[in-house]
Formats: sequence, C-alpha cells, structure tokens
Amino acid sequence: MDLTGKVALVTGGSGDLGAAIAQALAKEGVSVAVSYVGERERAEQTAAAVQALGCQAFTVQLDQTNATMAEEAVAATVQHFGHLDILVNNAGWNIGIPFPDLDALTPEVWDRMYATNVRGPYLLARAVARPMRAQKRGRIVNIASVAGLQPGGSSLAYATSKAALIHLTRCLAVALAPDVLVNCVAPGLIEGTRMAQRIPPAMLETIRKLALLGRSATTEDLAAQVVAFCRSESVTGQVLPIDGGLFPR
Repeated sequence: MDLTGKVALVTGGSGDLGAAIAQALAKEGVSVAVSYVGERERAEQTAAAVQALGCQAFTVQLDQTNATMAEEAVAATVQHFGHLDILVNNAGWNIGIPFPDLDALTPEVWDRMYATNVRGPYLLARAVARPMRAQKRGRIVNIASVAGLQPGGSSLAYATSKAALIHLTRCLAVALAPDVLVNCVAPGLIEGTRMAQRIPPAMLETIRKLALLGRSATTEDLAAQVVAFCRSESVTGQVLPIDGGLFPR
C-alpha cells in the first residue's frame, strides 16, 4: 500500500515505542492520531514531532478497556481526517510478578491485563473494521512480545495475554481478508526505553549476551517493521519477533 496521504491511529503514542512508530509513519507521508491514557503532554510531543515531519496529527484520550472510548477514538479520527487506513495496537499494560508467585497474581491483575492487552486491541480492530471494509483498504499491526512465544516476561498474565494477542492477529487476518491485512510485531528487550531502564543492568547484559547479535532491538527497528507491514500487499496473519536473535526459530 502506498502510504502517502494515509491516516493511522497509533495507540499508546505517549510512550517511547508509540512515538517512534508515529514518526516512522509520518516519514512515509502518513498523518497520525496519537492516543494516550493519562500522559497528554507526551502525546502532544509525539503529535508535534509528526507535524514537524510535514504530516497532520492530533491527540485523543483513550482507555482501551472502555468499549465506548474505543469506538469514540476511531470515530474522532475518521471525523478529523476523513478516513482511517492504519491501526497500530501498541498500547498495553504490564506489571512485574514472578511466575511462581501465583498468590500475587490476583484475579484483578489478570483481568486488567487481558482487558488492556487483548480485549482492547479487539475492540479497536472491531471499530476500525467498518471504515476499512467500506473503503476496501486497511492495515492493522499489533504489538505483542516474545513473551507471547516463549514462557517469560514480566508476569504469567503478561506472557499469556501477548500469546492471545498473537493468535488474535491470525484470527483477525482471516476475519478481515481480503481488504484488511493484519500482522504482529513481537519485540524482545527494547533498548533505550523507560521500561528497559527499570530492568537491573546485570539482567540487561545477560539478555544482550543471549541474543545472537549481541544486542537487542531499538524502537527504530520495531517502527521500521510496522511500516513494512503497512506497505506490504501480500503479508497477513504473520508474527515477526524482533529481538536480536534471542530465540532463534
């Protein structure tokens, strides 16, 4: 798909990866709606960066666990730009709970994880399906995690929610074919992000050493793959790990 003049909704645009994705799309001529939950100022900075690259942008508050807000965010994007061509489900939630500590993994934590990381992307995909099907053109890119492919990550709930998001990607590809292509990027450690800065330095070094490339991915690496999925005319229902070769497959 030629991306010039297209419109994207990037959820979690106030975060490091969301900002990188928004700017990578803008470099291809895509206007961007940037969603945020509470960090409005950071979302506005992302929108300003998109505008500095010559594309239109605006911010929209979105708690994707709320079905009404999901519908309203999509409607606001379509109303603002006139159409919507790309959805990047980047927003998510996690919390650090060791796998063996099942008592700490309460039903409330489990439900919030799935409401944000699985139900939210579904609600947004459902909402964008209508305008995308009507125009017979669209792309959805979900941001999962290598924790959805291998047991690991910040918690058992996080890992399984990302596994569910990966399979949701495949199922949506079936549901929305042939007009809407749906794919998934599965990051490992993302260097230089606020999340990576919370990880103890010794653990970071261990992860880097385990990777075949001796390093992990950057936000720019991941954003480039999102753009590639959006441009593709023949790839759908796929998940691509980007982790420096941490888990060769």
